[in-house]
Amino acid sequence: MVKKLFVGGLSYDTSEAVLKEAFSQAGAVESAVIITDKMSGRSKGFGFVEMAADEDAQKAIDMFNGKEIDKRTVTVNEARPKESRPRKGGFSGGGHGGNSREFGSKRRREW
Repeated sequence: MVKKLFVGGLSYDTSEAVLKEAFSQAGAVESAVIITDKMSGRSKGFGFVEMAADEDAQKAIDMFNGKEIDKRTVTVNEARPKESRPRKGGFSGGGHGGNSREFGSKRRREW
């Protein structure tokens, strides 16, 4: 069964090829992805590695958590599922407009 690992603290210069090569020392790597900023394309300093087997994933955690890759100490642990959360800067139900109008109307009454 494929196991997804979170890899944090990566150098901004670390490539997916370097990440895949490093983790292949622990076992079969299905994929290695570096997360990048949508606007600049620059690495965000973390990524995900999918290991082919649970045993390989545990071996990779034991081998690399707290160790150096590309001269940076990395954190490696089992990836957690992405939680559903509100988008940055937004409010649930009505967006920004509802709250600002409400505040503005109360303030006008005070004058």
